[in-house]
Amino acid sequence: MYHLYMAPTGNGRRPAVMLEECGLPYTVHKVDLAKGEQKTPEFLAMNPQGSIPVLVEEQGGKKTALAQSGAILLHLAEKTGKFLPKDSAQRAEALRWMMTALTDAAPASTAIFLSSGPLPDKTPGNSQFFEGRFVNLMKVFDQQLAKNPYLAGSEATVADIALIPIVAGRQELLDKTPGLDHLKKWAATMKARPGTAKGLSA
Repeated sequence: MYHLYMAPTGNGRRPAVMLEECGLPYTVHKVDLAKGEQKTPEFLAMNPQGSIPVLVEEQGGKKTALAQSGAILLHLAEKTGKFLPKDSAQRAEALRWMMTALTDAAPASTAIFLSSGPLPDKTPGNSQFFEGRFVNLMKVFDQQLAKNPYLAGSEATVADIALIPIVAGRQELLDKTPGLDHLKKWAATMKARPGTAKGLSA
């Protein structure tokens, strides 16, 4: 049994999508970030960094806590044998695009949020800069998706599961951006998957 401690953000929903897609039983525990519930002693015991998500696995009377959405994706992929290709070249491609989503696209999306909200010095120029950076990254994904229906080939992998919460969270920006036809088609395909749809609504 799995317990997912999350908030309705891209990082929080990413493990939910993976759990749903893998058909694994889990319970959602919503963490109220505004109230600082991620900084309580109980939460910090699971993740000293004080950030979501955290996946707790109960097995044989033992509990194991795992933080970081990318690490959770890889752990579940290895455990279930799903969404991580066996072929070494395809596996490398999946990992490449997964990391591009997590280390480039996700921070760019976060920068848009911060520049329009929590940052003390907010200017339209900053917001436009980060939106432009995000859109340029999406063009790279769009070019990759022009070659295949999914980021690493003909089937969905951890790369697609890593990216879809980011794209879904920036749907308004992408809808008003001309082009990106391959990315938009891919997003619609991913959202039509029952597991992904349910995970994105967590």
